[in-house]
Amino acid sequence: MRVDYIVTPINAVVSWARQGSFWPLTFGLACCALEMMQATVSRYDFDRFGVIFRATPRQSDLMIVAGTVTNKIAPALRRLYEQILDPKWVLSMGSCANGGGYYHYSYSVVRGCNRLIPVDIYVPGCPPTAEGLMFGVIQLQKSLHRQINEEEKKVSRPTNYFKSRYTY
Repeated sequence: MRVDYIVTPINAVVSWARQGSFWPLTFGLACCALEMMQATVSRYDFDRFGVIFRATPRQSDLMIVAGTVTNKIAPALRRLYEQILDPKWVLSMGSCANGGGYYHYSYSVVRGCNRLIPVDIYVPGCPPTAEGLMFGVIQLQKSLHRQINEEEKKVSRPTNYFKSRYTY
């Protein structure tokens, strides 16, 4: 019983830290990658959101797919996604990554990266602005915050000490 009081705050602290520090994998494929790079400069400053870009999937927990996904890059995209440690999230950025964009009917373009990997947040636009990417990251943080709160409610349910179905 006493262990629950120790474990719950530790889980809450770890979840809070995870929510405030995304480390995305630098995976830019086309013109959307320039907007992703622009989001890291001093005008937008992703560092204040705890977003620090990493070059290796072993250190990342967020994959931002920015640009046109072709059939040739699809196996590498899938392999990089599988190398990211759990828990992991995917943000699809731009109309080409979301659904093929202008090249939707091309033989060499995948019609959305969600056919290869599960996507959590979609950022629309061609190319989406740095503000749009920031909004997507904020939405991902809010989604994670809701998920953490639901898990805490499951853990901290009141226990019924009286095994009677009658209330007094």
